[in-house]
Amino acid sequence: MKTAGVASVVQSCRFCTSSAAYSRGAGALWAHKRAKPASAAGRMEDDMGDMDVAGAAGAGRRARGGGGSARRAERTAVSLETARFIQRNIPNFEILNEEALQIIEWNADTVLEEIGVNFVENPEALRRWKDAGADVQGERVRIPRGLARKLCATAPSSFTQHARNPERNVEVGGRNLVLAPVYGPPFVRDIDGGRRYATIHDFQNFVKLGYMSKWLHHSGGTVCEPTDIAVNKRHLDMLHAHMVLSDKPYMGSVTEPSRAEDSVEMSKILFGSDFVDQNTVMTSLININSPLTFDGIMMGALEVYARANQAAIISPFIVGGAMAPVTVAGTLTQVLAEVLAGVAYSQLVRPGAPVIFGAFVTSIDMNSGAPTFGTPEAAHITYGAGQLARRMGLPYRSGGSFCGSKLPDAQAAYETANSLNMALLAGVNFMLHACGWLEGGLVSSYEKFVMDADQLGTLHHLAQGIFMDANGQGMDAIREVGPGGHYLGCAHTQANFKSAFWRSDLLDYKPFETWAEEGSRDTMQLAAERVKKQLADYQQPALDQGIREALDDYVARKKASMPDAFI
Repeated sequence: MKTAGVASVVQSCRFCTSSAAYSRGAGALWAHKRAKPASAAGRMEDDMGDMDVAGAAGAGRRARGGGGSARRAERTAVSLETARFIQRNIPNFEILNEEALQIIEWNADTVLEEIGVNFVENPEALRRWKDAGADVQGERVRIPRGLARKLCATAPSSFTQHARNPERNVEVGGRNLVLAPVYGPPFVRDIDGGRRYATIHDFQNFVKLGYMSKWLHHSGGTVCEPTDIAVNKRHLDMLHAHMVLSDKPYMGSVTEPSRAEDSVEMSKILFGSDFVDQNTVMTSLININSPLTFDGIMMGALEVYARANQAAIISPFIVGGAMAPVTVAGTLTQVLAEVLAGVAYSQLVRPGAPVIFGAFVTSIDMNSGAPTFGTPEAAHITYGAGQLARRMGLPYRSGGSFCGSKLPDAQAAYETANSLNMALLAGVNFMLHACGWLEGGLVSSYEKFVMDADQLGTLHHLAQGIFMDANGQGMDAIREVGPGGHYLGCAHTQANFKSAFWRSDLLDYKPFETWAEEGSRDTMQLAAERVKKQLADYQQPALDQGIREALDDYVARKKASMPDAFI
């Protein structure tokens, strides 16, 4: 508990029905505050920071050693701290029993063997599958039972994605969870400009916000589509922004195989060719064209990354009732069949290439046809897919700050909270769209980006589990306080108050009078102010000048080598 937070504790004490509880420490502190002029109400939270917790418990003695000023300075100082990726100390939620898992796995193999999958516009993929023992008829590939799973066995169960700042490296797999921002929206929204097409300036702003976000481990990929740049060139500017404006890990381009090749080449400039040849420095999103179709563009990008030993998320794109059955078990069967085929193909290209079992899952509103988010059915599928991924020994990607709302409002908050907590409990290892998602993925929202990024801190703290060491048991505190006492000033509270409770850096916990005096701002207004502050406080991470010039030159030469194209 931060010192400033005592104000809200004391305010609650005011309404306590126990006069004995009120009279001890906290009550004396409130009485001290009530004696101040009314105009001081708006300064209550900072005033509380001028007082030691022990002093609060001891009849409101003031501590004038400058501690409050120092703490206020600490709260307002520019911070570039990035939390380490989450390491879970809580169990995964497993919704399927062994019999159900075996049925789904059997059915998925049946789909691959009897129905098959299409690899379209990709003769080389068809040749690879035929050589591996599949039945290839035209573009339809039927995979004998057990073959896909056997091929998948060479994929690693975890891998390290390196950042240009080694302190930002992430471990994908195991009990870990890596958080990355929204991916793909063509529109952006903010409180001043409303909804509009995204530009490269917006893209750069979101990269900066991601870099400034403590709880975000990864810079992501297409945080929005910069529509003011030609389609065949925008990947160069996007990669350049991730490489220069942030030192967190990033994703490569997948919209055309040559753009994946550019991603590898630019990464070699940033990290060095030998390092890229021997290490994973990119994770990229390969979407399956559900149901059961693998298009030549995405598979071409997968081939580039697999050959280069760079990671790929093999992810079915499921809207239940439209691209998969309406039932949970049926959808899980199709998801598993598609992932088995996609991962197996990556291993045909290069055995041992790092991959992630992906599952983007939503349901559909049967009245409007619109996708829905934060629903129980999506949770069931996400939990079940996590179990299937773990049985394959693969890292798992799913979840995000999903919502269908048009604004960062109550609907967005409910749906996002459901989706984030679902993903944590499902055992997700890589969470794309962890912040900024709005309007079913059509919009990257500035305000929601910082709202979500703030709430990602709750996932970190929830994943810690319950500490059962001597400090966690708190027996010294219980002995010290005894019957009828209070804990504000005891030694255990003094030793732990800064870290005992997670505290939002965005949400408003102030008394009504303070909130009203400061303009009665709602969460969206607070978020808009935080966006502006973070962008104003942004400081570009250091980068070797020679590397920066080489990246600039590569982008300039590639752009000059081709005319603009918007298809």
